[in-house]
Amino acid sequence: MQLGLIQYILSEPPQYDMFIILVATITFSLCFHEFAHGYVAYRLGDNTAAYSGRLTLNPIAHLDPIGSLMMLFIGFGYAKPVPVNPMNLKNPRQDMIKIAFAGPASNLILCFSGCMAIRVFYDFIAYNSMGPALLIFSMINMMLAIFNLIPIHPLDGGQIFGSILSKKNTELAWKLQTYGPQVLFGIIIFSMFSGFSIIGLIMKPFMHLVFLLAGIPF
Repeated sequence: MQLGLIQYILSEPPQYDMFIILVATITFSLCFHEFAHGYVAYRLGDNTAAYSGRLTLNPIAHLDPIGSLMMLFIGFGYAKPVPVNPMNLKNPRQDMIKIAFAGPASNLILCFSGCMAIRVFYDFIAYNSMGPALLIFSMINMMLAIFNLIPIHPLDGGQIFGSILSKKNTELAWKLQTYGPQVLFGIIIFSMFSGFSIIGLIMKPFMHLVFLLAGIPF
């Protein structure tokens, strides 16, 4: 079983620079993701996130202690979900889809921005630490976006897919919502102990896309 971010400190020699880059990137990207959920909800008429102090990029407002420790030790974690009250929305079904998509969309924007920065400033950053840092930043944000778009609850994709499916089959949508966390947990545990990552298989073509957007041969 592979360790999480802590492996970069425990390695010989310790890779402190990689550890700092990854922690900073993941922290900012997760906070930006959750902020995007709250901001879109606010724009659509729901002030719940604002009243809860979640319309901020301050990590203290978004990071979950258990989720952060999981990221540190097993490489998978989470931030605190942004609270949303559908009763405050004019079109709850459609607006909840927009709010759910806002998180992955924000990560795609960050990924694209990082890739464009690599393209524009390639000659300046190619031979210093800024180049690898921007590439890692772009790849992590692509991974966060695609992972959260997987149509399994409690991921954003589950919310999007479930809202669409509930129009046609309410019972199936309910079952997917009820059993989704167990399915997701099972996939993660299987990947950790078997060495075969189902999620990694999904991610592979999107990692190639990052290199393509950044103009880096792979």
